[in-house]
Amino acid sequence: MKVAFLTGSELRHSFVRKYLALSPGIEVALSLCEDSEKSLQHEVKMQAQPGDIRLDHLEERNRSESDLFGAFVRLAPDRSNPAQIANGAVNDDGAIGRIVDAKPDLVVAYGPSLIREPLLSRFAGRFLNVHLGLSPYYRGSGTNYWPLVHGQPEYVGATFMHMDKGIDTGQVIHQLRARVYPGDTPHAIGNRLILDMAMAYGALITRFDSLQTMPALPAPPERHVYRKLDFSVESLHKLRQHFRDGLVATYIREREERCARAPIIENPGVPSLQALMQA
Repeated sequence: MKVAFLTGSELRHSFVRKYLALSPGIEVALSLCEDSEKSLQHEVKMQAQPGDIRLDHLEERNRSESDLFGAFVRLAPDRSNPAQIANGAVNDDGAIGRIVDAKPDLVVAYGPSLIREPLLSRFAGRFLNVHLGLSPYYRGSGTNYWPLVHGQPEYVGATFMHMDKGIDTGQVIHQLRARVYPGDTPHAIGNRLILDMAMAYGALITRFDSLQTMPALPAPPERHVYRKLDFSVESLHKLRQHFRDGLVATYIREREERCARAPIIENPGVPSLQALMQA
């Protein structure tokens, strides 16, 4: 499957980009990597005062990403044909022209800025996106952070969908829930999920033409939509308190009941994580 990959330029984006390009059955003809000028870390640094614990949290995330993805990104061959572009430039005529010229079977996204017309229509039905969060429950920014703030690890996961003009509103193809183990930190949960997501994304891309169309989930009673600006010191205090109070152990003990209340879409055409890890 020949793809054009639209992504960011932080370490986790580089990991997924290089991983997909090395995956059997996938040819990454072009990767457009937007810079991190408008990243959460950049935005917080611009407004934070000395001692702001949000900076500590983001530095902890960087270290965790480096521990998990750093060696692979440094040493793995890069077959993704990357090109750096400015944040938001993925919708420019020049970027669209490069994507069209690559003649991809699919356009595949992970972490670029909001995609607009005419790019959406140009690849309608062949434009995939992965949202780090479980739609429709949590949408927008930080959607695997906020479930932990609310004490709900069952809503931490990844959603593969058809790209549309909304914010994480495309038709869902497949979802996976985060694996959680005793002693986990928020960053351990999140980065393990990115590893799992990359494996599932590769399998989904190579099997795209044979996947079933899945029925939508029932509308949940509560839906959450967050922006980068919502990431607050108060929310971080709440998250840390949950982990001090044993959220991980509580979730593991109650996992079956909690997950039953938060159903996800699992496409039978995508192998299970266990099968992917054993392949």
